[in-house]
Amino acid sequence: MSNAPAHTPLEETPVPGAKRVIIRTVAMKKIYQRGEEITHALRGVDVEIYTGEFIVVMGPSGSGKSTFFNMIGALDSPSEGRVFIDEVDVAQLTAEELAFLRCRKIGYIFQSYNLIQYMTALENVTTPMAFGGVTPDEARTRGMDLLELVGLKERWFHRPIEMSGGQQQRVAIARALANNPSVLLCDEPTANLDHHTGDEILGILQRLNKERGVTIICATHDHRMMNICDRLMWIRDGGIERIARRDEVEVEVGAID
Repeated sequence: MSNAPAHTPLEETPVPGAKRVIIRTVAMKKIYQRGEEITHALRGVDVEIYTGEFIVVMGPSGSGKSTFFNMIGALDSPSEGRVFIDEVDVAQLTAEELAFLRCRKIGYIFQSYNLIQYMTALENVTTPMAFGGVTPDEARTRGMDLLELVGLKERWFHRPIEMSGGQQQRVAIARALANNPSVLLCDEPTANLDHHTGDEILGILQRLNKERGVTIICATHDHRMMNICDRLMWIRDGGIERIARRDEVEVEVGAID
């Protein structure tokens, strides 16, 4: 077990010029119980994430990273504590309001791409737009623009089986942007990619952050992300072990989980 406190307020390492808080958690806990076995996946997490930040979340397997992502992405509810997205208490939303929030506020990028295999790249990208109330003509135009953004406009008619892993991840990024979300949650987006392709994906994420102001929160073991993020967060044993600005971190090979 770590000797670090269960939670560390982000205010200790603020980002200069940050605008406003877009995600905030208060004493957030998650407890799973199977029979008599109880697992404390999160142990009272207090964090604040600002608009336009690029946050990298690191930690060993089983540390609570995925659970943390599920909470701040409104995919699951904490056992105790509260989650605010744009200062809206997620626990107070109806199922319909939650679905709207997930559709319009947050984009999700997964390690395994999660594309629909029988759909083309364009169809994968435009599917979320149907839930966002976008007309078919507008969806097609926006979808092609997004595929151009990730460098795949000429492959709009290809299905996942006809694309490399890097191309599939590009389609997944375009799909995550379908409804112009304020936040992108990325779960190990470069884990299944070779070094060169991973660099290309990191470049796309960096441009989205710097040029479009998208808030990016990325769980990863890829230390290259430390070069492009604003702050790093280490999770261990269900708590925030440390939070630091990039310029506060000295990188040593093998020293960071």
